[in-house]
Amino acid sequence: MTLNTVLGQLRILAILEGISYLLLVPTVILKYGYEIGLPNKIVGSIHGLLFILYSVWVVYYARKKKWNLMKTLICLAASLFPFATFIVDHRILKLEQENESSAKKELA
Repeated sequence: MTLNTVLGQLRILAILEGISYLLLVPTVILKYGYEIGLPNKIVGSIHGLLFILYSVWVVYYARKKKWNLMKTLICLAASLFPFATFIVDHRILKLEQENESSAKKELA
């Protein structure tokens, strides 16, 4: 994964978005169980930003590569479920990167 490509950025965003989603669990426990709301506010804000960035990058990359609607919706829906962005990264985005790499090798 590299930040030099849109796909690399998307893969990193998918992982970061998934991590931020999982970090919401302990902060929600702190907020409602112990009335400590600051960690939830911080993690929630970061998660919201990552959610938006991930969604924008999915749409941008999908349009750039002319993905079909189903693949695009699966990638977008992944941000709504815990662990799903990790699965999308492994099953869709990683394969996409391998396909791009093999296409570059064929051109060389």
